[in-house]
Amino acid sequence: MAVLGLGRSGLSAARALREGGAVPLCWDDNPEARASADAEGFGVRDLARAGGFDGVDWLVVSPGIPHLYPAPNPVIAAAWAAGVPVDNDIGLFFRSFGSGDWAMFDQPPKVVAVTGSNGKSTTSALIHHILQSAGRDSQLAGNIGRGVLDIDPPGEGGVVVLELSSYQTDLARALTPDVAVFTNLSPDHLDRHGGIGGYFAAKRRLFAEGGPDRCVIGVDENEGRYLANQLSEAPADDRVIRVSSGSKLSGPGWDVFARKGFLTEWRKGRQVASIDLRSVRGLPGAHNHQNACAAYAATRALGLAPRVIEAAFHSFEGLPHRSQIVAEAGGVTYVNDSKATNVDAALKALQAFPRIRWVCGGLMKEGGLDALAPGLENVVKAYVIGREAAGFALGLPGIEAEICTEMDTAVTRAVAEAQEGEVVLLAPAAASFDQYDNFEKRGEDFAEKVRARLAG
Repeated sequence: MAVLGLGRSGLSAARALREGGAVPLCWDDNPEARASADAEGFGVRDLARAGGFDGVDWLVVSPGIPHLYPAPNPVIAAAWAAGVPVDNDIGLFFRSFGSGDWAMFDQPPKVVAVTGSNGKSTTSALIHHILQSAGRDSQLAGNIGRGVLDIDPPGEGGVVVLELSSYQTDLARALTPDVAVFTNLSPDHLDRHGGIGGYFAAKRRLFAEGGPDRCVIGVDENEGRYLANQLSEAPADDRVIRVSSGSKLSGPGWDVFARKGFLTEWRKGRQVASIDLRSVRGLPGAHNHQNACAAYAATRALGLAPRVIEAAFHSFEGLPHRSQIVAEAGGVTYVNDSKATNVDAALKALQAFPRIRWVCGGLMKEGGLDALAPGLENVVKAYVIGREAAGFALGLPGIEAEICTEMDTAVTRAVAEAQEGEVVLLAPAAASFDQYDNFEKRGEDFAEKVRARLAG
């Protein structure tokens, strides 16, 4: 079994393969990564060279490695030429999930898989939190938490909650969750998927390949409405739970929607439950209310009662870098939403608060900033960071924008100028790689600078 890419998921896959009786052959273009694999006793082979796939039965690829667009990695092209099947750790997980011990379980373990453009991390973590609060055995893995092949074997009635990116769903040869969740779709990773159609197709595989028992579908975009329609056999088919933030859903099926801060569940034409989300501190804004609806629907599909879910909402503290409150002082709230790396995510963050001093900017993505317009009315002033700060500021017509370039300058200015009742919000609407290794480092820098300014 060959393993290409020796980051977290690659090494995890190699260890799991060895424990399962296979012989891993590892490769990474990074010499340090190869040295790490060699130190753990794994065979290292340049798979792109002639004969690289001699004696190899299967190739497991890490998610960051392109397999089709914008061009196949040479190792993957070599695997195609050799007729070696290409897979990833998610495919291995689903192929191997289950054991003979399950025949003794009254309640076999289940898998909940969450995908979408925005909100999938919060939705996955919230599902996991609700299950744990209800006393259910739950593990969080995939694109969040532990590597999918590092989890413990689930026991009686256990649940594995997986966050899956488009990179993971696109290549996995097996995708068979019990409950599958689609949050929403907005343009992202378009070069990797050959455009928006390829990006949606990668997400859609989670539902089309394995036939989940229940599908939770966000229907606020055409892609979600199309997907829900494709999966339904009739208007009253409650195997599909439609979810919306902002629109009242009606019909004979199963719907969960949030309007004006209230989550409502309708089933078979009648209201089943209602929850006031306005006081749920860890889920501010309409975008988090959509996440709450999706998590509510998924856990209802697993048999949890509305009152149990509601109680868990109130103890959820949110995730770092996703609408995370990092400080409060002088009537000003400081919020780290560094994960808002695209325009759609940033727009939702801007629409969550009424008076914002906005720290934004970074490595701009395709499509420009025009889609931010509906949220700019909430912005008191923008403080623009990043190497492209001047160009970013030009894309924000009608609001005051100060070019700060560095995080320290932006935070210093925002803290000095913020008034009672305002929110200082980091929601970059851009990638972090021009100044930081990842969005986590950017969010940590923001939080550290805020606390330092408030303390000094």
